[in-house]
Amino acid sequence: MAVQVQHDSERQRFITIVDGHEAELDYRLSGTVMSITHTGVPRAIEGRGIAAELMRAALSAASDAGWTVNPVCSYAVAYLRRTSPGSA
Repeated sequence: MAVQVQHDSERQRFITIVDGHEAELDYRLSGTVMSITHTGVPRAIEGRGIAAELMRAALSAASDAGWTVNPVCSYAVAYLRRTSPGSA
């Protein structure tokens, strides 16, 4: 599912609105380290790959900026484990 993700760099978050519900990914930037602290998808729109879309947008922005990613929230840890080459 392709969703339109907006990056609000001032508030350090990525958001998307699907069927009137807002999903978000929050991060904290310290120097060149992006710590992903929270992903949230309302129950009404769960199971559509929206959190994964938010992660892809965040990872793309981090890559473009030359930032290192530190996954803090459990979803970010699991996503990176699933999608990283050589992960179990």
